[in-house]
Amino acid sequence: MAGKNGDIAKLIEVLGTARVRTRVSLAPFTTIRIGGPADLFYEAETAEELAAAVIAARETGVPFFLLGLGANLLVGDRGIRGLVIRNTSRSFRIDRKTRLLSSDSGAIIWPDMIEAALDAELSGLEHYAGIPSTVGGALWQNLHFLSPAPARERTVFIEEVLESVDILTPDNVRRTVDPCYFEFGYDQSILHRSGDVVLSAAFRLEPGDGSAIRRIIEENLTWRREKHPPLASEPSAGSIFKKIDGIGAGRLIDECGLKGARIGGAEITRRHANIMINRSGATASDVRELIRLVIRTVEERKGYTLKPEISFVGEF
Repeated sequence: MAGKNGDIAKLIEVLGTARVRTRVSLAPFTTIRIGGPADLFYEAETAEELAAAVIAARETGVPFFLLGLGANLLVGDRGIRGLVIRNTSRSFRIDRKTRLLSSDSGAIIWPDMIEAALDAELSGLEHYAGIPSTVGGALWQNLHFLSPAPARERTVFIEEVLESVDILTPDNVRRTVDPCYFEFGYDQSILHRSGDVVLSAAFRLEPGDGSAIRRIIEENLTWRREKHPPLASEPSAGSIFKKIDGIGAGRLIDECGLKGARIGGAEITRRHANIMINRSGATASDVRELIRLVIRTVEERKGYTLKPEISFVGEF
């Protein structure tokens, strides 16, 4: 295990012996169902527990990794050293008078928050129907979706409805910040480099017609069903490569004839060339080799260099 035995013992003492598990396989906690074991595994069920776990890891010097729904993520076959904190702090509430939806960072946007907003006839989150993400994950990557419906075909970003965020800074101070703090970009936020941990967030929604909101949800779900493999039967990490302005990464891969290409149990789905699925017992090494194949082929045949969008975590 990572860190000194004394540090780990102290961490387990702080978090509770019954709550900290050892050598837990992370594959069941990722959407692609791949990943080796975590040395230590702890589930934070509230924002307070999340903050306490992060502070404990920092103070004991044990490296830690925050895990939400495990989308857009590839965990190495050898797993993650140190502590994995799985964020299951999923409480949220809607104030209909102020139109604020306040949530823990582990709250699940689809379907939980979106369906609750629909029931309250509040608009702003419906564009993300079908995307697996917690609030924390959404802010990490500035969650976005290109709406397919006519007259609405533009990319919508989570920052557009974000009101405020409670964070835990690297020096363990709790702060409330506004959206400007995050320096949002496409697939980017300050969280990639700041060391801040999102504890909770508030979203300002707008009054909307329930039937119109439901129509957008259904249109987006239909589009995703056509383009994306179902996670239940064809696990994936979502889009593998970043977009290239004016040129879709999936289109380049498709034009190279790579749909259906397979290495081990990892396969490029025929539904969408920018998505790799765990067809049968795939390993992280299989996925990495398939990624290398795609990058090499597209560069040789098309002259473009694709860059991965997913995060690579742990030891490979």
